[in-house]
Amino acid sequence: MELLETIISNLSAIVWGPPMLILLVGTGVYLTIILKGMQFWALPHALKLIFHKESDGEGEISHFAALMTALAATVGIGNIVGVATAITLGGPGAIFWMWVTGLVGMATKYSEAVLAVKYRQRGHHGYKGGPMYYLTYGLDMPRLGMMFAVFTALAAFGIGNMTQANAVATILETQMAIPHWVTGLVLLTLTALVILGGIKSIGKFTSVLVPFMIVAYISVALIILVMNADKIGGAFGLIFYHAFNPIAAGGGFVGATMAAAIRFGVARGVFSNESGLGSAPIAAAAAKTNDPVRQALVSMTQTFIDTLVVCTMTALIILISPFWQEGVSAGTLTMQSFGLHLGSFGVVVVVIATVLFAYSTILGWSYYGEKAFEYIFGERFIRLYRVLFIAGVMVGAMMKLEFVWNFSDLMNGLMAIPNLIALLLLSKVVSIESKRYFESLK
Repeated sequence: MELLETIISNLSAIVWGPPMLILLVGTGVYLTIILKGMQFWALPHALKLIFHKESDGEGEISHFAALMTALAATVGIGNIVGVATAITLGGPGAIFWMWVTGLVGMATKYSEAVLAVKYRQRGHHGYKGGPMYYLTYGLDMPRLGMMFAVFTALAAFGIGNMTQANAVATILETQMAIPHWVTGLVLLTLTALVILGGIKSIGKFTSVLVPFMIVAYISVALIILVMNADKIGGAFGLIFYHAFNPIAAGGGFVGATMAAAIRFGVARGVFSNESGLGSAPIAAAAAKTNDPVRQALVSMTQTFIDTLVVCTMTALIILISPFWQEGVSAGTLTMQSFGLHLGSFGVVVVVIATVLFAYSTILGWSYYGEKAFEYIFGERFIRLYRVLFIAGVMVGAMMKLEFVWNFSDLMNGLMAIPNLIALLLLSKVVSIESKRYFESLK
């Protein structure tokens, strides 16, 4: 078993090495160029479309519900622990590169959604789409589509299920002495109540849960920032300065080079918003719409909200606190930073946020995995998948999952490869669809 863990860990390190990060960001830059920086000038229009309803659109759920399902999967513990990891390993400058990843990632996310809606297929259980379908029907590459589906199905049980359940069980045991089996049983029940109803049930529930948890988290973060308004300028100064200059070791902080800032900022940014991995367009394909660009614009706001809003709030609170320089572990850095300003209430907020963010990730990824499972085995096995996914929640809460984390990271990286191939080869389709849409608005 140790040998297998070592092999998986080494493969994950290779897959997520500099070439992959360059490819992910490079694809975003390329799409930004051919779309003429669309994510910047079209963002106000995209934000308005979030609440737009197409009564005559074909699909299963509204633009808003599709966005909330995708946000459910991406706004997770990466927004809490991932940001802290970026700072502890790459210094404050890592946040700048996380922003860069988010900005170009908006073009990637937009392009994924355009293709997902354009090439989606109608099945007995509603519309189905995503990279496996635009690889198959857009590029006639069904083998690559199958590869993507297999990697996604496996990742869903790992990063989208067992690891999230384990994170919830661990923090509740540490902070509130709740046994793992109790957390597992509660999570299993809550997950079953939502996902057994399919995408309509998931969309309806996440449309309530996700806005609540994001607004609540941002509101508490804003209170802390208002209390420390005089320190915010200094925090931004650290981010911009150390994005291009190394930061020396001091206190418990080991220091970080510019290369480390770029590496960990890009890596954590990609893990947070998932732009380029190909997961979010699976939810976008279920949206009620007659125009792929309209849903794609809504999907694009997911990366903006996740990385440029939620992650930024977390980063600023960490940087106006002293703990990031004192060697505090990434796992508790955000919690201690909130606690410094709001006492035990701040700690409770981070605990609750971690639980809700992780639970929402389970719901979002349950749908991604279901559609991948359906592509591989057919529609008649959907109920079997749901039962297995629900059981995985209990398993994850009870087990130690170091191997599953590494395996999940590997599957996530492998998902990106066929998806990025499709994005590059179908970029002309995205450009044509975008030009058609925006000219129709004039």
